Amino acid sequence: MENTLFGILLIIASFVLGWFLSYIKSRFEVRTYKKELKEFGEHLNRQMKITGEGSKNLELELEKLKKENENLRISVKTLGQKPGRAEVRLLNIYDGALRKMMLNAPGFSGAWEASLQEAEREYEENEKGFRSIIKKVFSPSLAHNTEPSKNLENKKEGFN
Repeated sequence: MENTLFGILLIIASFVLGWFLSYIKSRFEVRTYKKELKEFGEHLNRQMKITGEGSKNLELELEKLKKENENLRISVKTLGQKPGRAEVRLLNIYDGALRKMMLNAPGFSGAWEASLQEAEREYEENEKGFRSIIKKVFSPSLAHNTEPSKNLENKKEGFN
């Protein structure tokens, strides 16, 4: 009976020792995981701060660009209202209309009205920025070639 009692105690002792070693090992693993979680939390916190600062900087830059855009829009409006600007605008519109009318010469009044409206529309697009600034700076007569007038002369010669 002593052997059996001793055997049972040995089995219980080895079970307890195994459980104790397993417990110690799990404590070390838990400590490692807690340390890793803490590092991940710190990393996440740093990343969120960096992202927050970046977003804040982008918002400030966007606000600055909106203000600059508004100031430029006001400046363009102011420059467009300078004395003599309306006459230059009308001259550019008439110049564009005349060039278009020369291409569509058969009916003068209808062609003139259509050309004038088209030229006004194009000029409005230029003022709004839809067209190239280069076309605004240089006069429209210099920007286009004079081949349509040569074609018109050739047509006149053919009728004579």
